[in-house]
Amino acid sequence: MSTQITITLPDETYGRAQQLANLTKCAVADVMADTLTLSLPHLPHPISVYAVDMLGNQELLALSQLEMEPVDDARLSQLLDQQQAGILEEVERRELMGLMQIYQSLLLRQAEALAEAVRRGLREPLHSPA
Repeated sequence: MSTQITITLPDETYGRAQQLANLTKCAVADVMADTLTLSLPHLPHPISVYAVDMLGNQELLALSQLEMEPVDDARLSQLLDQQQAGILEEVERRELMGLMQIYQSLLLRQAEALAEAVRRGLREPLHSPA
């Protein structure tokens, strides 16, 4: 299922999408849809700030220490190095975007858990207000 929308893009952004569409022999709309799909992190259903307040203390502390799987973390580092060196292929670029989505989702969950742990007094704040 899909929903059709109309958006206004800066000329530069549209130009880049059009260049990529020409290179990949795709429609600009398909390039934009793929870009949005890859750019938006997949968040577990339902993810909200309220979900962490339902966890027990041990579950909350475990969530606050959540990390990427070692194999995914290593691959993410490798792809980031390749990107920085300018040798990232299109397939690898998509893989990198997917791993970045996973990383962002985990980081969000960890931040929510840390905030709740501080609120409950289970952890000290990372820095104290001056």
